[in-house]
Amino acid sequence: MEEKDKVALTELVEKFSLKNLTPDVDISSIYITKPDINRPALQLAGFMKDFDKERVQIIGNVEHSYMQGLEDGIERMKKVLGLGIPCVVYCRGFEVEDEIIEEATRLGVAIFLTDKSTSSFMAEIIRWLNVQLAPSMTIHGVLVDVYGEGILITGESGIGKSEAALELIKRGHRLVSDDAVVIKKVSDDTLIGMAPEMTRHFIELRGIGIINVKALFGVESVKNTQQIDLVINLEEWNRDKEYDRMGLEEHYVNFLGNNVVCHNIPIRPGRNLAIICESAAVNCRQKKMGYDAAKELYQRAFGGAGVQL
Repeated sequence: MEEKDKVALTELVEKFSLKNLTPDVDISSIYITKPDINRPALQLAGFMKDFDKERVQIIGNVEHSYMQGLEDGIERMKKVLGLGIPCVVYCRGFEVEDEIIEEATRLGVAIFLTDKSTSSFMAEIIRWLNVQLAPSMTIHGVLVDVYGEGILITGESGIGKSEAALELIKRGHRLVSDDAVVIKKVSDDTLIGMAPEMTRHFIELRGIGIINVKALFGVESVKNTQQIDLVINLEEWNRDKEYDRMGLEEHYVNFLGNNVVCHNIPIRPGRNLAIICESAAVNCRQKKMGYDAAKELYQRAFGGAGVQL
């Protein structure tokens, strides 16, 4: 398992188009290590206990109004700047006093400005930081968005994962990643997948080479991130192996502590993998909505027999 332990402040500035009010501060050497943020209202009031100095500090309407109503508001803000924080972001386009900017520059603390409302900016930055700093791992496979369901196709090299993805793309679905899939655990219940930057939008087809899906099929054929809802594991057909034909029992694969439903699909000549993936995606969605075709058939066959499903 991998875990990105820091995010460069320059990435934050670029992502949210922040205006830098302290250009003399070298932000290339400043990093964010916590996905949480802080609004320093209590610190401006003088309460410093349990203050987490590693968080991004947000100044909203409440904090700004509070400082404006105090004779020593600027001095109190200077004390917050001296706590070793990475940066301060002023929301709603508030004007920042020159004294605060000068003190921040002296201390090496970056101050940024955004026109966004405090609540919307907080929601965006927390969501983004949670993704950037989430535990992650990289696996061999193909991730495709099929009818809104994230289908992770796995299997041995050369078994046909990329070909199945290409057929799905031709049928109107979207590629997220081919060959290598970066999986991130963004919450206790949610795994999202994405492509490494180098291979994003590319597919490798043996005998043909590398193709650019975005260039060939258009921007609607690709997607940058997708929640992982289902795993389809492709394997060579084995006559001696017993395969599940009803689907009454769910099988799972574990990624970063989260279980994801997994279907093992045997491969034989003539099987249309694209249709199988589409059917699996629709069936997955139906189960989320409370309908299970296998259980309905079982009930029809053994209706009143008192069998517990």
